[in-house]
Amino acid sequence: MADTLARRIARGLLVAFYAVAGVGHFVFVDAVVRIVPSVVPAPRAVVLLTGACELAGAVGLMLPRWRRAAGWALAAYALCVWPANVQHAIIDLSGGTGLPIWYHAPRLLFQPLIIWWALWASGAVRRVPAQAGTQSHERRRP
Repeated sequence: MADTLARRIARGLLVAFYAVAGVGHFVFVDAVVRIVPSVVPAPRAVVLLTGACELAGAVGLMLPRWRRAAGWALAAYALCVWPANVQHAIIDLSGGTGLPIWYHAPRLLFQPLIIWWALWASGAVRRVPAQAGTQSHERRRP
C-alpha cells in the first residue's frame, strides 16, 4: 500500500486530534466525567483510561509497526464513545446550558467520518469508499 502525501497529512491531523483529546481527558477530568453515561461503572477511572487510550492510539499511528492496529483501535474507540457524545448533547441541549446544537450536531454526524478517517489514515483500509465497489473484470494473476 502506498503511503501517499494525503494519507500522511490525514494521519498527522488524526495524531494531533487524538493527542489533544487524550490530554483533555487528564486536564478536564471532572468535565468529561459529567458526560459519561450512568450505565458506565467507575466514570473517573474510565475517563482516565480512555484518555490514555487516545494518547496510545496517537503514538501508535506514528509507529509503522503499530499503525494499522492503532487505526483499528481508534476506529473501535470512536464507535464506543459515541454514546457519551450523545449523552453530552442530551445534557447540554435539554438543560439549555453548556454547548449549543451547532457544536453537538456536527460532532454526532461526523462520528462515522472519524471512524473511517482512523481506518484510512492508518492504512487499515486501502481504498476510499467510492473506490471500493469498482473492480476490474480482468482476471488477476496469482
